[in-house]
Amino acid sequence: MNPLQTLQTFDAQSLPNLDTVVLGALEFLETASIPKVTIPFKKPIIVGSANAHSVSKLLFADTAAVFANESTFAAVCSTHTDADGVVVLSASGSKHAVTVTEYALAHGMSVVLLTNTEKSPAVALLTPDHVHLFPKIREPYTYNVSTYLSMILGHSGEDPAAIRTWIEEKVAPICTPELAAYDAFCFLIPPQCAATAPMIVTKFDELFGPMLLGRVFTSEGAKHAKTVVDSPRECFISFGEENNLFGGVDTRITIPLPKDAGPAAMLAIAYYVVGTIQGVKPPFFKENIADYMEKTEELFGKKLSIIVE
Repeated sequence: MNPLQTLQTFDAQSLPNLDTVVLGALEFLETASIPKVTIPFKKPIIVGSANAHSVSKLLFADTAAVFANESTFAAVCSTHTDADGVVVLSASGSKHAVTVTEYALAHGMSVVLLTNTEKSPAVALLTPDHVHLFPKIREPYTYNVSTYLSMILGHSGEDPAAIRTWIEEKVAPICTPELAAYDAFCFLIPPQCAATAPMIVTKFDELFGPMLLGRVFTSEGAKHAKTVVDSPRECFISFGEENNLFGGVDTRITIPLPKDAGPAAMLAIAYYVVGTIQGVKPPFFKENIADYMEKTEELFGKKLSIIVE
């Protein structure tokens, strides 16, 4: 069964690892219709929670946008009264996306929603011309690979087929079971890919929590007191360039990147590597996600599923 077929058929007892989801999502996106990311505002407030916040900074880095999350949105609105609209990013179109959209509309602000879920509470608040719907495929809760990759591809125009081929031919052979020997990982990414760093860190948080340390810096940022405390059980994985500075010689791995790799390639490749680490470590995520879902349902007051269709 190939990765795409796995995504189409897995159940709560057979959750796939992140590397499988990356390959399956890329194959799905090869034939999906991905809209371009366009907005009608010149000075918008861009709002997203968690990884959506990071994606928003990636998509609108070259604009005069002001960025906010669910906690800072109201304060940002009060101090940026010259904003001409609000853009909300939310894969699910629920949770905080609803309260942010309601707040903006109640204060007379025009709202555009970028989402992957057609029938969602946030979508119901807006007219169709204010909703940009991006493709997704079923995944385990929190993975959000196809969701945010589709938005990034809509911005960057990268080829998902080329990214998938690169991973299968150039990256997969390097990710060996020997990664199991490490308790910590430090990813070193190119400076031009800095916007993806928080998303990679978030994936470590979601899959491993306190059981395994994942750090992500640009190759330049790592020079600023990030390795004062050393450990032979930390693996330094550099992307796109060889690391000759950090960690022991035997604890360094270099992952090649395509020439002029964009944010979608960087994120997909890094996620794939995180997924291979997931595969050689105990199944922390799979053993804890059901209990977490019960607690999260109480927090948001709504039924949630381990599988996001």
